[in-house]
Amino acid sequence: MKKILLVEDDPNLGLLLQDYLQLKGKFDVVLCTEGDEGLKAFNKQSFDLCILDVMMPKKDGFTLGKDIRKVNTNVPIIFATAKTMLEDKSAAYDLGGDDYITKPFRIEELLLRINAMFKRVANKGDQAEEAAETQFSVGKYTFDYTTQIISSGDEHQKLSTKEAELLRLLCLKKNTVLTREEALLSIWHDDNYFNGRSMDVFLSKLRKYLRGDSNVEIINVHGKGYKLLVS
Repeated sequence: MKKILLVEDDPNLGLLLQDYLQLKGKFDVVLCTEGDEGLKAFNKQSFDLCILDVMMPKKDGFTLGKDIRKVNTNVPIIFATAKTMLEDKSAAYDLGGDDYITKPFRIEELLLRINAMFKRVANKGDQAEEAAETQFSVGKYTFDYTTQIISSGDEHQKLSTKEAELLRLLCLKKNTVLTREEALLSIWHDDNYFNGRSMDVFLSKLRKYLRGDSNVEIINVHGKGYKLLVS
């Protein structure tokens, strides 16, 4: 269960938000009504997201957000405030905020923003994990993306940069479809006809490099893209 720190100095609004997010969002929500109280809670517990009211006495939400960023640079922060000035929104993002919602807001909108935030965080994690993956097993072959070399026993084949990038995408999607558009945009940053023809040439070369293993095949998936089949 995701854990959220909610700091809101209006106790009635705070309880309403807490109850709704726990009931509808299935989150564990810790409610604090003062900035200092919120910082203490953050230092004692582990949170997946913070929602901070900006207009609070003593320690305001911007100051609290700044203090939280000193402790944790990654936790998502959503600022909630009645302030509508562009400078205030700019300040929110400058202080490390990830989103900004203006009061009064529909409680459903806040939930949508929270879910969108968690989705973005999950996607970043997936991308970072993929980026860290450089060694692949492809049938009897091993592929080292860092050195751009396919190896099988004493045989080694050096790939071009584009060949290596394309094979890596196929390996990450092994036995599932890699769409033509995804490959073109990821490697060439443009899915035009000429780049498509270039990619077809690189695919032909990769098929040639891997033909020594009958259990490995790069197939065309009509109307979709390609699939690296490894049985």
